[in-house]
Amino acid sequence: MHDDDQTPVPVDRVPIDDGLTRRLKALACTAPLHELDARKGKLDWADATVYQMAEIALHTIDQVTIAMDFDTGADHQQVINRLLPFVAAQAPHRGAAEHTRVARWVLDNLINVGTTDRGFRRVYGSVDDSGAYRRRAFDFKLLVELAAPDGGVYLRATDEAINVLVGALDTDVESAQVAAEVKLENLINRGRLADAKLAAEQARYRTVQYGETLRAKLDATRRDVRTVDWEREVPELIDAALAHIESRFRAETAILRNITAARDEAEDPDRKRRAAELVDIVADCVRRHTQLQARLQRAGAVFRAEQDRQQFSGPPQRAAIDLFGQLLNPTLGLPVADAVRPVESYFRAAAGLSVSPVPLLPALVSVLLRPAPEREHLVGEVPEPELVPAEDTDRYTDEQWRRADELLDLPEVPRRLSGLLAEARALDPGLPRLVALRALHAYGAEVGAAVRQGDRQVLLAVDDGTRLTDPEFGGADLLLTSARITRDDSADDREGAA
Repeated sequence: MHDDDQTPVPVDRVPIDDGLTRRLKALACTAPLHELDARKGKLDWADATVYQMAEIALHTIDQVTIAMDFDTGADHQQVINRLLPFVAAQAPHRGAAEHTRVARWVLDNLINVGTTDRGFRRVYGSVDDSGAYRRRAFDFKLLVELAAPDGGVYLRATDEAINVLVGALDTDVESAQVAAEVKLENLINRGRLADAKLAAEQARYRTVQYGETLRAKLDATRRDVRTVDWEREVPELIDAALAHIESRFRAETAILRNITAARDEAEDPDRKRRAAELVDIVADCVRRHTQLQARLQRAGAVFRAEQDRQQFSGPPQRAAIDLFGQLLNPTLGLPVADAVRPVESYFRAAAGLSVSPVPLLPALVSVLLRPAPEREHLVGEVPEPELVPAEDTDRYTDEQWRRADELLDLPEVPRRLSGLLAEARALDPGLPRLVALRALHAYGAEVGAAVRQGDRQVLLAVDDGTRLTDPEFGGADLLLTSARITRDDSADDREGAA
């Protein structure tokens, strides 16, 4: 007899279950949270067994998701501050420093600080079209750090992290949102406000996820417009999102009206408090829908602007090099003899120019205190320079300056420049030019400068409109006179006393 239990199952009997794949991915997303509880006993800085790390991690993702906006995210310290009351409630007898450290440890593990790409990888199995069982790797992230416009860093929760909160993965955003809204309205009508709060939070998570989908498309468009299907996929997404927002506005306005009425009519303080919390959550959903609508209306303009910019920017001048994938990994697989050459080439190009070493302090002091060498041993005998006497640049002789002073000494009666030039020409043919220069210098002379220099008199020239008649010079026939400078000794005494 043949043992039927050993008969292999035909391949065509293995069903292909896409729902199982989604559940496996959802389970993979919760693995990093369970690992926190598995590793908390190994912490050497605190006895962390009292803390429920998975619950703290869920609360961390919740706080980051609520603080997220379309353009920005959550601040690290702000998330830590919001976590402290929840962490302190688990161990109230511990100190605040330990609570802060636990919250920061959970946040760093959700970001996966310390890894290369700060991502998680889990292996799951699925059946392909041929019926064969294949093991596949699922890479995902829960919290990511992005650069802020002001130079800081903020946190955002990924789609996988949001799906961890609502308990599903790869669900349709629109259908999940409609179901959440219907469930929320029914719970409010039946007065189950505690369950209604959970449904409202799930509806808000779905709204955030819808915005994240659009933001990811726009970010990919800014990097490379060719990687996003703007012909069919994105227009359908925008149309569906606008229709979604329109229907959600109507539903949330009605729900908000019912919650407000329930809050105002409630007599139980606990029921009134829960109704007030629901009002805040639904109002936040309305605000997020308004922001999403504004981004949807500008999405087409972003696509057109990026298309023009990338079309005319030209190809990149130099391709980027992946040091980890193109240099480090291949080099580690080579023998030492073969790996030396590429490593030396890289470091020779990356190190740049060699910089002379900084001298040690004892060597610097010895150099500074070293006696100076003898000059003849350094440069030899210094030759005596042959100096050429300076040329006499004065065009006029002392005799010409003396005669010009005599002609321009006019203490009583002013004289015309034309008569002085004729008299000077009779004395010396080169004297009229000197007289003319001194007459021009006297036109508009500064009396204050003559007083400061201690001159006894100053030559003054005045133009009365008479034209100069001379064979050598032209212009105005100036009136020249000498003014004597007198000093007030009493005024000097007063200045000295002051």
